Amino acid sequence: MNPLQIPNMIFSFRGEWDELIRIHPSISRIFALVVLPFSLLPPAMIYYAGERYGDVFVQGVSPDHWHTAAGIFLLAELLTVPVMAWLMHLASRANDVAADYHDCFTVAAIAPIPMWVSSLVLFIPNLAVGAVVGALALACSLALTYRGAYTLFHMHEDLRALQMATVVTGAGLLAWLVLMQIVLLH
Repeated sequence: MNPLQIPNMIFSFRGEWDELIRIHPSISRIFALVVLPFSLLPPAMIYYAGERYGDVFVQGVSPDHWHTAAGIFLLAELLTVPVMAWLMHLASRANDVAADYHDCFTVAAIAPIPMWVSSLVLFIPNLAVGAVVGALALACSLALTYRGAYTLFHMHEDLRALQMATVVTGAGLLAWLVLMQIVLLH
């Protein structure tokens, strides 16, 4: 899967999604080629921003604090993807949708990519800009979850797919907020 395909996946049910179904990469391959590299971005940006202008985000926090928070954030992110896949698998079973864990993991690995990439906004020491970019990334993640669930789970009802995507994205947002609390309150 090419990261440049993500924008198309946000707006389409076919194309790149069909290609993903066709190649059917293993969970370990998805983890190694998607989750691990993309999940490195936020901790690296937390480390960078905390070192250079951490006071813009939280007053009086030392760079060492930001370094530790970045490491904790990485571990939490790596755990969040399989947990989100498990939650998605539970939600699919509760909605009588035939989705295996592999498909759930695939969606759970792709959906947070906009959130991970949005961390690059930390090159700009401005909380308002970060909030706007984060909100846009969240909307893109919701769209990826919706389109991924609809396509990979072979759903035929838009409303059910949207309901599942909303529940899963809500849980993902909660997880993201907990991760941000880890960074800010550590």
